[in-house]
Amino acid sequence: MNEQLVSMITQLVMEKMGNNAADEPSHDTAVPAEDQKEIFIKLHDTVANADYADEVASPSTIELSNEPLIKLYHTGSSNHEQSYYSASNDESTYTSVPIKAFKFEEDEVSESVQAAKKHTPARIGVGRAGTRPKTKTWLKFRLDHAAAVDAVYGEVTEGLLQKLDVFQVTSRVTDKEEYITRPDLGRRLSDEAKILIQSKCKKNPKVQIIMSNGLSASAIEENVQDVYLALQQSLSNLNIEIGTTFYIDKGRVALMDEIGELLQAEVIVYLIGERPGLVSAESMSAYICYQPRMGTVEADRMVVSNIHKGGIPPLEAGAYLGTVVQKILHYKASGVGLVAKEG
Repeated sequence: MNEQLVSMITQLVMEKMGNNAADEPSHDTAVPAEDQKEIFIKLHDTVANADYADEVASPSTIELSNEPLIKLYHTGSSNHEQSYYSASNDESTYTSVPIKAFKFEEDEVSESVQAAKKHTPARIGVGRAGTRPKTKTWLKFRLDHAAAVDAVYGEVTEGLLQKLDVFQVTSRVTDKEEYITRPDLGRRLSDEAKILIQSKCKKNPKVQIIMSNGLSASAIEENVQDVYLALQQSLSNLNIEIGTTFYIDKGRVALMDEIGELLQAEVIVYLIGERPGLVSAESMSAYICYQPRMGTVEADRMVVSNIHKGGIPPLEAGAYLGTVVQKILHYKASGVGLVAKEG
């Protein structure tokens, strides 16, 4: 209701009250009930015609009645399919638009969208309820987001490390917040880690395997055992020597350069948890590099990514990594150098 309408109603009420006060009979005189008529304004609020829902009738439409001073009509039936508005004495009439029932979006989607959904886990064709996502879609989104946060801030269990028979070292990062904000610290080993690696690891190995939770502890928990065991078996079948495997807490990819410098490894295979997304929080990658040393450029690294149950199966990834390592040792190059030599 606009200010003009409020002002008009107020003015009419005040005028009526003034007239009643001037014409008020004495208390001893009975006033017939039929003479007690009040003026009221009819406000038509027709659901089907929202453009004229707040229009007010002109003074010419004022009637006398025993009904309340202001009467609001909410008409939704077929008996009241028109709303009226009189802007002048000629009382123009407007025909309302038929009422249409609101429908939620259909669950069925087109054939092209159905075909696309079979080939991608992306959120397509999920529909909506009015202007908002459907409840099921929204809850699934919140669940995936929570899983991604848990993957970043989670930790790999001691039980898994014991099962794999690997020891643990740390980078220069002290906590998760520092790991996220200071990537440079995650690329260097702590002083204690350097001493432990030099004392426990085999020097000058053909292949050195290392592991790290990286940005997803869930990825290591779910995939590393199958990948590691399959890789071990593959390298053993190819008669390729393996060094002493160990685990690095809160490590970054470039940490393989410092480890290569310490152990003088010919090839390093680095199994690390990748940044989680809203499709999967358990994706792991394997970075491979020929003779990584301090100052190695990213173009010399190779990666097999998307290792998880919804991507590359872990056992298949482990077996494939063995063939990649064999090729690297044969050509004595990795990354773009390997591509150039193969071509």
